[in-house]
Amino acid sequence: MTSGPADHPPIDYPSIDYPSIDYPSIDYPFGPFVPAAENPVLRPGRQPWESTNVYNPAAIVVDDRIALLYRAHADDIVSSLGLAWSDDGYTFETEPDPVMVPEHDYEWYGCEDPRVVRIDGTYWCTYTGWDRHTARLCIAESTDLRTWTKHGPIVPGVNTFAGVRETPGPDWSKGGVILPEPVDGRYLMWFGEGNIHLATSTDLLHWDVVAEPVLRPEPGTFMGDLVETGPQPVVTRTGHVLLMHNSAIVRAVDDVTYACGQVLVDPRRPERVVAKATEPWLSPSSEEERHGLVDDVTFVEGLVFHHGTWFAYYGQSDTTIGVATFTPTEREDLA
Repeated sequence: MTSGPADHPPIDYPSIDYPSIDYPSIDYPFGPFVPAAENPVLRPGRQPWESTNVYNPAAIVVDDRIALLYRAHADDIVSSLGLAWSDDGYTFETEPDPVMVPEHDYEWYGCEDPRVVRIDGTYWCTYTGWDRHTARLCIAESTDLRTWTKHGPIVPGVNTFAGVRETPGPDWSKGGVILPEPVDGRYLMWFGEGNIHLATSTDLLHWDVVAEPVLRPEPGTFMGDLVETGPQPVVTRTGHVLLMHNSAIVRAVDDVTYACGQVLVDPRRPERVVAKATEPWLSPSSEEERHGLVDDVTFVEGLVFHHGTWFAYYGQSDTTIGVATFTPTEREDLA
């Protein structure tokens, strides 16, 4: 599947250096990404905690290997986070025990949907703490991806579904994706389900939220009923920030389709979308993507560059994990 036509208003090119970026320049639209023939690359395992469903993984390269931090659960749907490793991006070896489990009241029924970023040698994981009433965006830090120090919810009182649909309470937040390079001394984080919002921070623990959404649902499109963040942001050759995102069309309670899109934002005005794909770059097509715990879902949360190829990892109908890949040509890399 390929990126569709894009809406291109006039673009100002920001002048920002990103010294920690360790991947080649990319263009917008980004891709095309093609689902791998090896899919699913991860299925439910033999351990009780991951015996029924594995999905929605974060991804990061560590010592030339790809690490997946993935959501897993048994029939009780109480999620923990597992860790898996791959040399080639397709064949994964899972660790026997979860690396993050519910411990506190705000996450008692699940640590869900991680995203991970490395900043100055420390891994920062944003995840959803779920108590079967409210979803809360939380953050934790680690030096090895196995032992995590949790810092709890980071945007209390924020409801990113405001104006989209009713939620059980005043709080609802998910999916924090952090640009690892600060801009003008502040880290940028896009987050949210329903709408996507922006928050900024100097220390990664205390966040100031911009009230107006960066991205809203657009009725009549593949983004018709909700949008949610995808994997960690990547920087284009023009210095803009590209956000892959997840979107849904809700036709009925049991008739929903999740597909994946892309938008471009200006890091100098990070609340501003400067370009937006009008068609999804990934949508459900295979048996695993069409049928599972929740049917018709492709939900991307992991993106890495490894051995010349981009790997985008995604949940397949909340049951298995797939990957879509894009290998730039040498001409594209050097342009």
